[in-house]
Amino acid sequence: AQTLGVPVFPLVASTREGVPALRAEILRHASRPAGSLAARPGLDSLPPAMAQELAALCDARLNAAPPGRARAEALLLLTDERHLPDNARFHHPGMEAAVLAARQRLEAAGVDWRTLAIEARYERARALHDAAVMVRVAGVESTSDRLDRIFTHKIWGSLIFFALMALMFQSIFTFAQVPMDLLEGGFGWLGRQVGARLPPGDLRSLLVDGVIAGVGAVVVFLPQICLLFLFLGVLEDTGYMARAAFLMDRLMSKVGLHGKSFIPLLGSFACAIPGIMATRTIENPKDRLVTILVAPLMTCSARLPVYTLLIAACIPDLPVLGWFRLPGLTLLGLYLLGILLALGMAWIFKKTLLRGHTPVLILELPPYKRPTAGVLLRHMWDRAKLFLQKAGTVILGFNILLWFLATYPRHADLETPIQSALQEVETRLAAAADDPARAEALQTELADLETRLASTRLRHSFAGGLGHVVEPLLRPLGFDWQIGIGIVSSFAAREVFVSTMSVVYSVSSGGDPDAEIRALASVLREQRRPDGGLVYTPLTGLTLLVFYVAALQCASTVAVVRRETNSWKWPLFQWLYLGALAWGLAFLTRAVGRALGLE
Repeated sequence: AQTLGVPVFPLVASTREGVPALRAEILRHASRPAGSLAARPGLDSLPPAMAQELAALCDARLNAAPPGRARAEALLLLTDERHLPDNARFHHPGMEAAVLAARQRLEAAGVDWRTLAIEARYERARALHDAAVMVRVAGVESTSDRLDRIFTHKIWGSLIFFALMALMFQSIFTFAQVPMDLLEGGFGWLGRQVGARLPPGDLRSLLVDGVIAGVGAVVVFLPQICLLFLFLGVLEDTGYMARAAFLMDRLMSKVGLHGKSFIPLLGSFACAIPGIMATRTIENPKDRLVTILVAPLMTCSARLPVYTLLIAACIPDLPVLGWFRLPGLTLLGLYLLGILLALGMAWIFKKTLLRGHTPVLILELPPYKRPTAGVLLRHMWDRAKLFLQKAGTVILGFNILLWFLATYPRHADLETPIQSALQEVETRLAAAADDPARAEALQTELADLETRLASTRLRHSFAGGLGHVVEPLLRPLGFDWQIGIGIVSSFAAREVFVSTMSVVYSVSSGGDPDAEIRALASVLREQRRPDGGLVYTPLTGLTLLVFYVAALQCASTVAVVRRETNSWKWPLFQWLYLGALAWGLAFLTRAVGRALGLE
């Protein structure tokens, strides 16, 4: 403080130590007149010739300006060649001649007026640093150094890293399940309450199936978003994230990815949205864009209902190598396929479209420290709020659009008989209030009729027509128009495929998702083509699984990519290239399977 001529306050931002005293001092100085502020020590290491010229310019410029401000202005005029021409209107006409003459005299005296002031500033800063900073003696090992010998070790560091990643990966699924179930139950309760208070019709369907279900489909991922950024915040705040990037840089650089791409890709296993948002830690724009483009290839949790359904319906439960079974190995293979595709496409992008040398990862390894709860919670809240405000509103619009496509046009001649049967069952149900067994049977019959009505509407809706339109494109893959409806409708979110196929095949389970998957899998196994052959053979199921590994069936991901890239070009490109990749891989899978006699 004595050297600088200003008050100096020690601060600890995380605990707010020293903040009140600093605020009080700022307010005290702000209330004083400007002229009462004392001039601070200047650059006292300038040679006499330059100090003399500065004094002369101060006399020419001073007028009523405070001495410190006049000297700073004179130094700027003398050393900055662009300042005077750009601001000539603010100086009197003789100032330019005085500055040019001063520069000529300094050059004649052998003084470099262009760099001398800069060198003097650095010299003064170095002196202040040496006087104020305590330097650790070389050779003395700190606690961070001892920890780094373990955490950055080629073997032990890698094992610890993968253990931490496994813990984070598992925790995102395990710890988020309860709040996700609560949110899902809350939106289900809200939908039932709204549905009970509105008469049957399009308004109730729009609010319950379009608005509430659409918002719930996004908000249900909020616990995973919060947990992911909480874990990332802990790793960042403790200083471990820099070590993780250092460890992974060697592997990621082989395919052209930056070491910092690993964490976003890992987070994409829970959901591609937070993974894409986490790419903000990657400074290089091309490396960040490559990571964004391949992040949806990592198997997210939204794919699990689709995988579970198709594996249960199409993959035989056969033992493999004794203890392992084919369905489990199939699921593992889908995860590994997504990882390999992501690495392969990253390599292709870095060699073609986004060609460029991946910069060497230069990191300062900060000292380890204890994370701060306030910083972590604020960081988590900022990310969660951004997710809800941006992605949520966009996917809501997509859900409303899909509701419209799946609801219209109406065909009274097809719907009237089912609606009449519904009214009859509702009347019988009201009369069977005292007979629980009969009421339960009527509830099941009512649910079946509602599913039949929804199936009829879907078959003849705009979405159903779209399914017939895309059928020629999907026929080479062994898919019919009904699968086409599922693929088209699941663009809002991949897991919508399950509920869509339940409607298409008129499957009802009373609202139990597990029972729905079991019942639907049984129905899918029985579906036959006009020639009598099975629709969902093991090869068809495997082809559809491979398609869903690569296809970008997620409107909220498209919305987030649009926001992160600030352009529609890249999300559209991403959707098209992943769609083409999905079709090509599915076609290859079917062709190889038929060649091997698996049809």
